[in-house]
Amino acid sequence: MNQPVDHAAQRLVQQHLDHLHEVQDTLSPAEKQALRARIKDLLVREDAVLVAHYYTDPELQSLAEETGGCVSDSLEMARFGNAHPARTLVVAGVKFMGETAKILNPEKRVLMPTLEATCSLDLGCPADTFTAFCDQHPDHTVVVYANTSAAVKARADWVVTSSIAVDVVDHLAGLGEKVIWAPDKYLGGYVQKVTGADMILWDSSCIVHEEFKSRGILDLKKQFPDAAVLVHPESPASVVEIADAVGSTSQLIAAARDLPNERLIVATDRGIFYKMQQAAPGKIFMEAPTAGNGATCRSCAHCPWMAMNALDNLAHVLEHGGEEIFVDEDVRVKAMVPLQRMLDFSAELKRARGG
Repeated sequence: MNQPVDHAAQRLVQQHLDHLHEVQDTLSPAEKQALRARIKDLLVREDAVLVAHYYTDPELQSLAEETGGCVSDSLEMARFGNAHPARTLVVAGVKFMGETAKILNPEKRVLMPTLEATCSLDLGCPADTFTAFCDQHPDHTVVVYANTSAAVKARADWVVTSSIAVDVVDHLAGLGEKVIWAPDKYLGGYVQKVTGADMILWDSSCIVHEEFKSRGILDLKKQFPDAAVLVHPESPASVVEIADAVGSTSQLIAAARDLPNERLIVATDRGIFYKMQQAAPGKIFMEAPTAGNGATCRSCAHCPWMAMNALDNLAHVLEHGGEEIFVDEDVRVKAMVPLQRMLDFSAELKRARGG
């Protein structure tokens, strides 16, 4: 049984997308280099470290690496910030990532290039609606994906990333627990199929991954039969079914390195190619098609909100402030409980596997 679609949230997503334009790269090479040098000086001046998500522009990812920051998924970005001595974290990503960083690092200033960068999964799971739904099923354990607001995390029993979702839900199913899963219905369906858990799925999706089409991928495979297909489990089930590797961003990067195939068709945000090319420099990476029957190409393999992170607004926030993340302390304390539960579970799982 699925939660009915929140049409108001979907309309909000579409309205945002209708008025959104990706940042146009109009800088000359010399201007770009000057801006990068200015940002490096500002990071030092502000005692700040830059953490960037895999889906941001390669310019930001390379800048994070060059300045001692990191490029990773949302949770690792927050954990890196926790271990780093800098007093300011600059999060290049989307808003829930900045909130996660603040939850784990309450004593630090957390800035973002723009607070307008949000997420269709976050928007598609409003805290008040989700809380009311959970209250209707008090006998269920609430598991939410990291791609949610701090307020939704505060209502949850567990927070998970895509890399650990199957392990956590399998653990809960082994204890005989029934699960409410939110917000991504495709990732939830994948977890349910793998674990056999008793789950109620919230009905929301990622606009990037929902656009990948199995028919288009199969057509591309006909042209390149030796290519392997790498798929993020936020994709529709028909796409997951034809994958050679299914996994989180970090797991897909590892698969790109480890698979013997020279050519790889990748069904996730194309921003990941920066790290994939580092991991497997001799391989050829292709975007999985988003065109074809049933496609709307609202995203075309790149999150429009991730695209709002750019060198110019990064420099501006470092120079002038603003765009700072704040999380209500009561919400932060409550959200920290399911986050810490996942961190502890992950550490124990790593020990059990000899990692």
